[in-house]
Amino acid sequence: MTAPAALRTADPQGARAARARPAKRPTKRSTPLRTIAWHGLMVLICVVSIYPLLWMARSSVVPENEIFSSPSVIPSGIDLSNYPAGWVANPPGFGQFMLNSFVICVGAVLGNLIACTLAAYAFARLRFPLKGLWFTVMLGTMMLPGHVTLIPQYALFSAIDWVGTYLPLIVPKFLATDAFFIFLLVQFMRGIPRELDEAAEIDGAGRWRTFRSVMLPLTVPALATTAVFTFIWTYEDFLGPLIYLSDLNAYPVPLGLRMFVNAMGNSSYGQLFAMSLLSLLPVFVTFLLFQRKLIQGIATTGLKG
Repeated sequence: MTAPAALRTADPQGARAARARPAKRPTKRSTPLRTIAWHGLMVLICVVSIYPLLWMARSSVVPENEIFSSPSVIPSGIDLSNYPAGWVANPPGFGQFMLNSFVICVGAVLGNLIACTLAAYAFARLRFPLKGLWFTVMLGTMMLPGHVTLIPQYALFSAIDWVGTYLPLIVPKFLATDAFFIFLLVQFMRGIPRELDEAAEIDGAGRWRTFRSVMLPLTVPALATTAVFTFIWTYEDFLGPLIYLSDLNAYPVPLGLRMFVNAMGNSSYGQLFAMSLLSLLPVFVTFLLFQRKLIQGIATTGLKG
């Protein structure tokens, strides 16, 4: 008997397995042309996305008569006079507008962190009658446009003499009215093992102690996400302050920027773009400071049921 025949006779199953095993296909390597095209497309998308910001930065450092003369983002010269002029153009000054925005944002952030966290803990961990119904109702409010409740809310705040103050912009946050953040925190808390609650209960901790010592430290990424988004959305809100505030000294940044545009055509676009660029700095700084927690909170929230 020959050697190959002897091997087939000695190990017939191995021979059949070798014949049945599919041949490995050579892996395709992306061609340089495809890689260049892909990177070129990404660069083009980035340029299109940041072009308005670059054009606004260019328009803030050129004279008024050159702003709309060219779509270029490269200024012919540097003129920084729009910044000090815009800072003091509209009394009480742009610094006061930014301070007012920070007051409103701090109150809104604290309200959402306190109220939404407590409501989320109740839905995620506690048992109470009609829990599922109330959670469904809470989710239903996310689908309700804010303009639907605008007139009833204004009538309510007008009846209790809150119109003209910051209270309509801050107090509702302490009543857990932002269902989106409640849902976000509920989903995050559901991913925390219940064994930690049981261990704390064995050690004699009550509900409040468990919430404060166990849940809150583990929910920091979701809390950071809630704080950042609340700050950005409140800082950029134009409709709420426009409806409830009438005193120029109480205007936030969005209403302060609106004062640079005159309905009669006498608009200071150079100063407007300069102050618009400055108004973006708090948003950029907030995102950079909490970027890691923000990404962690988004990545670990909403995928666990």
